Amino acid sequence: MHCSHGQRAIVRTRFAPGLTQPRDEVVVSQYQGRRFNSPNDVIVKRDGTIWFTDPPYGILSDHEGHRAESELGDNYVFRFDPASGALDVVSTLIEEPNGLAFSPDESVLYVSDTSAALQQDGGGNHHIIAFDVVMGRTLMHPRIFAVVTPGLSDGFRIDARGWLFTSSADSVQVFHPDGTRLAVIPVPEKVGNLTFGGPERDELFICATTSLYRIRLNARGLQTP
Repeated sequence: MHCSHGQRAIVRTRFAPGLTQPRDEVVVSQYQGRRFNSPNDVIVKRDGTIWFTDPPYGILSDHEGHRAESELGDNYVFRFDPASGALDVVSTLIEEPNGLAFSPDESVLYVSDTSAALQQDGGGNHHIIAFDVVMGRTLMHPRIFAVVTPGLSDGFRIDARGWLFTSSADSVQVFHPDGTRLAVIPVPEKVGNLTFGGPERDELFICATTSLYRIRLNARGLQTP
């Protein structure tokens, strides 16, 4: 499952025996009859609900999508329930929501605010907000979890201990669940995104400006293979 700036939608790609080409299916593309801005990051909770961010980056220019006016008028974090078809805004607090991930027990949702990305005057946000997840669907008690500098927390992932591995301008930064920065993994290029992989989920794949890097860690990612 992935976000499509061009379609401004959440898209599921199905791979099935006998298919010569994978088949894309639009899962959800509108909220109350209005098109999304440009869905960015998407995660699936254990209960099957789909959570995603909808910043403006794909409609601000033709570089990442297609220039357009926002039909929503704001940037939200959404929760979609495929079983019922319900689509809900779960947060309106973040200026430009981007990366997101759940803690191991799914009691906390982390969402990055990257509103500093396109501001030339040094303004905007470059931090990660933590929310308590109440009753599995409602976000409460927002607080700044970590300020990422230099650069932005474009994408991040959580390991089995609850440590958060995030992108930045010069490294992958590692944070404890209490917000303490534990370590940095230097990277010679700006980091945009990352994910755990490999047979044991102990390999970190790092997407940088022009290269894909891999490092094996004494850590295991949460996502299933």
